[in-house]
Amino acid sequence: MFGQQRKDIHPGLAVAVILKKDQRTGKLTEGIVKDLLTKAPFHSRGIKVRLEDGQVGRVQAALES
Repeated sequence: MFGQQRKDIHPGLAVAVILKKDQRTGKLTEGIVKDLLTKAPFHSRGIKVRLEDGQVGRVQAALES
């Protein structure tokens, strides 16, 4: 799964994230990474990021740019 390695994520990357409120449904939200919030090099459920619009979620996929 993409999004588990911190080295793969960087500001400006277009991603699909799962927000905390959507964890039960699995609904994905698309956006551009502003900040990386997970400090660890690996996270099993996805690296937590803040999107440019302020939403916070865990990366599930990279989007084609």
